[in-house]
Amino acid sequence: MTFMKTAATSILALGMTVGGAFAEGISTHVLDLGRGIGGSGVPVTLEQSQSDGWTQVASAITAENGRVDAFDVDAEEGIYRLTFDLQGYDGFEGGEPPFFPQIVVPFKIDDASAHYHVPIVLSPYGYSTYRGN
Repeated sequence: MTFMKTAATSILALGMTVGGAFAEGISTHVLDLGRGIGGSGVPVTLEQSQSDGWTQVASAITAENGRVDAFDVDAEEGIYRLTFDLQGYDGFEGGEPPFFPQIVVPFKIDDASAHYHVPIVLSPYGYSTYRGN
């Protein structure tokens, strides 16, 4: 029993330091559904809603695996949006350009101590999103 508890604690600690899997903050992932792999090289902008409009708080480019493990921002409660710029994405089979050149995903943070993983699943003519973990 002690071994199991120690192993679980080690795994949790590892997750908090590698890839941000359990840490607070905001992350995303672009999954190319047609090829079953991450969409690499996609610019992603994170904005927060303010009383006078949207303010950019961070930006990143998806890694080889299609992930942005963490945006360099201290998130607070409020409304945010991720904008995925797909204009230069040529990862679809046959090099077909995406029908949606830009995908905007608004979401709400109601617990600043929680982790918010907001991925998109992408195909040439559609996309889906959800709150992941």
